[in-house]
Amino acid sequence: MNILADESVDQPIVNRLREDGHTVLYVAEMDPGISDEVVLQEANNREFLLLTADKDFGELVFRQHRLAPGVILIRLAGLATKRKAQIVSDSIRKHSEEICQAFSVMTPDAIRIRHK
Repeated sequence: MNILADESVDQPIVNRLREDGHTVLYVAEMDPGISDEVVLQEANNREFLLLTADKDFGELVFRQHRLAPGVILIRLAGLATKRKAQIVSDSIRKHSEEICQAFSVMTPDAIRIRHK
């Protein structure tokens, strides 16, 4: 899967996804500090799934009707980074087809998938 990880995503999550065989572009390595709008546009241009921990993307996608190939919002505060990476990896593997063209919210216990 092709993934654009926003700079709000922990580096170990990016590393784990790369180990899993995904192509992951990481904003922190590319152009740190770019706006959310530019990040979303980059995901659209490349047709990459956007992975973020920034709730502002929900507003861009739903209220401003900005399209995206898919967005996963990570809500895993308080967990160890290694555990977060495991949850993200497992969820993407289990739900790879469902998360495309959807806005998904990943929590420690579940992933909620909402098609736009």
